[in-house]
Amino acid sequence: MSTSPTAGNRLAVSAAPPKFPKDSDFQSVLVRRVQDYFSSTGRYQRDCPRMYLKTAIILATFFSSYILLVFFATSWYFVLPLAIILSLAVAAIGFNIQHDAGHHAYSNYAWINKIMSWTMDMVGGSSYMWHWKHGVFHHTYTNISGHDTDIELGFLGRLSPHQKRYSFHRWQQYYLWPLYGFVVFKWHLFDDFQSYITGKIGENRIPRPKGGDLLVFIIGKLVFFSLAFIIPMFFCTWWMVLLFYGLVIGITGIILSVVFQLAHCDEKAEFPLPAGDTGRMENAWAVHQVSTTVDFAQRSRVLTWLLGGLNYQIEHHLFPRICHTNYPAISRIVQQVCQEFGLRYNVHTTFWGAMVAHYHWLRQMGRPQLALAS
Repeated sequence: MSTSPTAGNRLAVSAAPPKFPKDSDFQSVLVRRVQDYFSSTGRYQRDCPRMYLKTAIILATFFSSYILLVFFATSWYFVLPLAIILSLAVAAIGFNIQHDAGHHAYSNYAWINKIMSWTMDMVGGSSYMWHWKHGVFHHTYTNISGHDTDIELGFLGRLSPHQKRYSFHRWQQYYLWPLYGFVVFKWHLFDDFQSYITGKIGENRIPRPKGGDLLVFIIGKLVFFSLAFIIPMFFCTWWMVLLFYGLVIGITGIILSVVFQLAHCDEKAEFPLPAGDTGRMENAWAVHQVSTTVDFAQRSRVLTWLLGGLNYQIEHHLFPRICHTNYPAISRIVQQVCQEFGLRYNVHTTFWGAMVAHYHWLRQMGRPQLALAS
């Protein structure tokens, strides 16, 4: 990793999108071997039966827990576990169904991907805004400050060595964890509407949704606010509705934020910048994805199932249009090709190890003086 600037100063970043060198031999070899794997095994890259079964289980859990919570639960010892189950179901929709569909990895049919991506609108986000924020800006410019909006927390936190440091960041390894819970609140109540009005996500300009995309945006918000507030208020007091909305969405926000932060904001991940005079990146795009991304807990089948394979983040960034149920198998191919080309494959063997690494990274980013080892 290249040496970082001293803390407290954000490097000047170009408004123009960074440019990557021509595709490397690494990517060509990797793509060919993964294609050979699917050809030789007969496995599907998309439209995987396991994914359809998984979708049914997650959606059934979401709707059943919602119905029980709103219409039947009367005692706190029923309400509390149902609220936790509902929050896990919402997170699972985002990690699994919407995430694969939004990357066109769910099905070979565009209309199926589109419909499944709308599950994000159902639970309060915007599939349209997510496409730009995550699918375009994050996946193209991973860990590049000023372009990857997924590593921007504003003044509240410092996740990159190229972001401005404030004195209170010295405590961010403690206070950011609960604040992660507010991320989804912000999406629901502010971010999507701001992006629509301004035509921007962070400093990146986006086209405002029109036609069918605008209709989905509006209907999605109406459906979500009906599910979250209007319908429950016919059966519960307003303060109970707000209390359990806060509980469900707070838990969901912590889960979503932590999982995505573990994959990129880590001592093992790099945070490169384009050359100031040319705007060009040092590495080709595929090599860049490997160097800026970290896997974790690959042996945990439970986490792999719940997180939609996002603990195989390197594989996801290299092959975002392959269904996540294939990631454990192709990870062995990715590791082998990385070894052959002398690339470091970043991985933590356990979820706890990744959590500790993120804690250390937050502490390092909050220190007055910053020097990153190569």
